[in-house]
Amino acid sequence: MRFLRMLTNVLLAGALGAAYLTVIVLQLNTHVPIASETTARWFLSLGLFYGIYLAVVFYVLMVAREFFSLEIMSPGWVSVRVLAWMTGAMSAAAAVLMWLNVRGFAPALGETATRRMTAGAAATTAAAVVLLGIAVAHYSSGRRGSRVGAALFVIAAFGSLALPIAARGPASSVLMPLGVTNPIAVTSAGVEPRVSMLLLDGASLEYILLRAAEGRLPNFSRLLDNGATLDLATVRPTGPGPVWAAVATAMYPSKTGVRSGSNYYALGNQQPIDLLPDHCFSHALVHLGIVRQEPNDATAWRSLPLWSILSNEGIPVGLVGWPLTYPAPKVLGFAVSDRFHELLGSATELDERAAYPASVLTTARDAFAAATAADQMPLMTASLSASTADMLDATVGLRDRRYSRILRDIRRRSDARLLAVRYEGLDTVGHFYMGDTQPSGVTQPSELERRRHLQVLERYYSYIDAEVGDAIDALNTGDLLLVVSGYGMQRQNPLKQMAGRLLGDPDLSGTHERAPDGFLMAYGAVVEPGRPQRGSIVDVTPTVLYFLGLPVGRDMDGFARTDLFTRAFTGERPIAFIPTHNR
Repeated sequence: MRFLRMLTNVLLAGALGAAYLTVIVLQLNTHVPIASETTARWFLSLGLFYGIYLAVVFYVLMVAREFFSLEIMSPGWVSVRVLAWMTGAMSAAAAVLMWLNVRGFAPALGETATRRMTAGAAATTAAAVVLLGIAVAHYSSGRRGSRVGAALFVIAAFGSLALPIAARGPASSVLMPLGVTNPIAVTSAGVEPRVSMLLLDGASLEYILLRAAEGRLPNFSRLLDNGATLDLATVRPTGPGPVWAAVATAMYPSKTGVRSGSNYYALGNQQPIDLLPDHCFSHALVHLGIVRQEPNDATAWRSLPLWSILSNEGIPVGLVGWPLTYPAPKVLGFAVSDRFHELLGSATELDERAAYPASVLTTARDAFAAATAADQMPLMTASLSASTADMLDATVGLRDRRYSRILRDIRRRSDARLLAVRYEGLDTVGHFYMGDTQPSGVTQPSELERRRHLQVLERYYSYIDAEVGDAIDALNTGDLLLVVSGYGMQRQNPLKQMAGRLLGDPDLSGTHERAPDGFLMAYGAVVEPGRPQRGSIVDVTPTVLYFLGLPVGRDMDGFARTDLFTRAFTGERPIAFIPTHNR
């Protein structure tokens, strides 16, 4: 019977653990009403995973204590002495999680939500101290059935949940979607300078500097020697969606409306959230099917991106593969969606949602068809499984080349003054092999495997280096080339790498979830060579606007980096401002 009473206590503790995590979900997603079906569904979903596992862990600990302790534990059905210890430990862990999440997600939360979550974390910390004090007092006195102790425990436990919810406040209003841009063609007066942008997912400046110094990346060396290079602080959660949205709008995720790459739905619920708690393996819920995940698309934008701003100003643009551009935006110029490759052969292949305007669809489709297997990079190695090799070949070997070919084929007939193309292959390759550039004693591959992995990584960087060379050669006098990496890559945490293996995920050695810096390389006749001080990814769009002679929005979080340009250029072009471009 006493083991059954232990079970009731650990089940209550597991439910409390799920409640703490539900509070963190509510803090991160302030649009969700506290008293709602959505909250109940998330509590149920979290309880099915964390609650059960916490109950199992606590039960094992209690049974293990029976084997090593001289005192037989015979708790009540609801024991304050037992629950105080478990609740104190969980509230302390919840407080730590709150502090870590508010620190990591501050740009995604916004000033008000960050301040409220900070207050909630402080309240939970205080409650954890009280709960641990109650546990120590009960253990020291050995008293059982104390009404005073039980009352204090209930008040402290209730406060550890109620206070952060009260600090969070009622549900906030959801930002409304932007209206559709209606670009109007404007006759260009003569030849105007252009901006060419190469967008790199997961490129590492440290890796490039080393290989360029060895002479392996000659075109990157040209950028380093004759251009300006600066590190760019990125945002969390670090992924293509929120990062490139911040680049495009010069605003942090709390303003862009793109706080993550996906929406998440609890069991049977239709109201999404877009931030899962970090530092607690929450994405395992998606892997196990407890939480449903749906990728974001262009409907998530809540601030005007660079291409819409330029289109509204009568400046034509050319956009290929920028994340979250499906359905393709209506721009002055052309736009090929980042999902174009998924739509080939489908019913929407010739739909303007795949590319805009419809006149570029045929060119884009022909460019994809022209990139045959002969263009495929030799990524197959003996160390790769068949499934991994197939994924790398499909993602890295052809997709980036096809999108690059689309841009080259269309720009010959285009007068676009902004040309941007995205390469996502470095992110894919880096996840598998970036860890081999930083060997450690944990799960280190053999020297032969490490060399093969490095060859794959080096081949892809060499491919990007060749693309940089083509972009340099295509520049006209006065043009500007920007090579932008939205985030870097670093070695995967060994614990998460091990957890991924247990869940059956691919063995990834590289990660960007801890927000390693990206970088910006600027090249052109008006660029001042050097290494300016560190900036942020939200500085890119203001810098482009400044170069093109347009005002910077005062509501933008970034700054125009005039230190990238020569004094002769900046002396004739002061920075202009307007309240906002979101009109």
